[in-house]
Amino acid sequence: MTASETTSPSTEGHDDRWRALAVCLVAGGMCLLDVSIVNVALPSIRTGLDADDSDLQWVVAGYSLAFGMALVPAGRLGDARSRRTVFMWGVALFTLASAACGAAPSALLLSVARVVQGVGGGLITPQVSGFIQNLFKGPERGRAFGLFGASIGVSTAIGPLLGGLLVQLGGPEIGWRLVFYVNLPIGLLLLVLARAWLPVTERGPRQSLDPVGVVLFATSMLLVLLPVVEGGQGAPLSQRPWWLLGVAALLLVAFVLWERRWAARGNETLVDLRLARVPSYVFGLGLGTCYFAGFTAIFIVLTLYLQQGLGYSALEAGLSQLPFAVGSAVTAFYGGRIVQRYGRVLVLVGLLAVVVGLLGVDLLVPHLDGQVGLRLAPLLLLAGAGGGLVIAPNITLALDEVEPARAGAGGGLLQTAQRVGGAIGVAVVLAQFFAVVGSGGEYAEAVSVSLRTTVGLVVLALLLGLVDLARRVRSDEVGVAPGAGAGR
Repeated sequence: MTASETTSPSTEGHDDRWRALAVCLVAGGMCLLDVSIVNVALPSIRTGLDADDSDLQWVVAGYSLAFGMALVPAGRLGDARSRRTVFMWGVALFTLASAACGAAPSALLLSVARVVQGVGGGLITPQVSGFIQNLFKGPERGRAFGLFGASIGVSTAIGPLLGGLLVQLGGPEIGWRLVFYVNLPIGLLLLVLARAWLPVTERGPRQSLDPVGVVLFATSMLLVLLPVVEGGQGAPLSQRPWWLLGVAALLLVAFVLWERRWAARGNETLVDLRLARVPSYVFGLGLGTCYFAGFTAIFIVLTLYLQQGLGYSALEAGLSQLPFAVGSAVTAFYGGRIVQRYGRVLVLVGLLAVVVGLLGVDLLVPHLDGQVGLRLAPLLLLAGAGGGLVIAPNITLALDEVEPARAGAGGGLLQTAQRVGGAIGVAVVLAQFFAVVGSGGEYAEAVSVSLRTTVGLVVLALLLGLVDLARRVRSDEVGVAPGAGAGR
């Protein structure tokens, strides 16, 4: 029996588990909100801090880079030590960094603070899935992940709306600072509630943190993300340092070899390589990566179209995307309740709804000449409703056969793949968008071209889901071990 198997959180029947979940969801939502909320504040930051394009790129990319690099090591740290302690350190770091962002006197210091803020977010997020995996079982776990999925969809979708509202309230001078200061009261309240409501992990035998594995994995993730963010928003794909991906691949091979060697010595590894032999986890990882590659880009493209193409204010552009957030929140909540009954079929229905909704937007946009936000609302509501049936149920199904002691690292790897997929999808879609606009095309045409790429990525996720469904059906027919065919 490994050390991780003898170290179990004292969460069985935890009386405050729903209150603990509320703390986790608010913290996770706060972290994801900061991925998109800053976009609408960039023009104000440019003016207020005399920032150039490179500065603005790192304000956006610095957060994503640090966030993506920290997820898996932070998940492992929570598994090996106290999940609550790691969570609270993450909240404290995120809150302090948010204050530094709001008070930044220069673009350079703002970029540095955003990197620190990303590390804080990376510490927090994998603990959320870890707590859910430990605190809940059976149908309750599905409902909890449903709420988690709702928080992901809503946080991502309302970021432009909230950012636009704060910029309008504060004006060009301090509006962008409010985008960061809004995290301060939330963070301070979370620290108080986390201490009161989050369960304490029982201390078992001290586990290795695998420092060599952490360095190899984090460096490889950095090299994967750098080509995506280094070129700047909308930079041609040919101008990005894609050769770094080759170096990243070599480091990932070295990482796998090291993990095998480290495990052979009886030590705990950063990533449990046995996860690669869990089909439900592998398919969930691939499906989530492809979906986020398309999902994340939708909001940026629509914001550019509405603000730059149609002259919408930041607030108006955010309001136009609200139907997606509403649809996602409602179906994610109910999807979590019924995922154990319908399983992968539920995810496939959601993906199909996203495809239909986005195709409708693609077909309609070139023919609109007024009230664009209102006319797109039904289609965005449909796409959002589909998205709500994808994120939470997919997480539930992916982690269903992962032991709770590995929930933090497993969930962190899922979310790292989602962040990497989202970053690559945004780079490709924005490059297409600006290529059309730069060649004299209309913004409506640019949106149409971009949406077809996002639809293609969602269709790829749909195909992975179909293969997984067929595998689950075959497993049920031949009577494979319990759980292997569960959640069809």
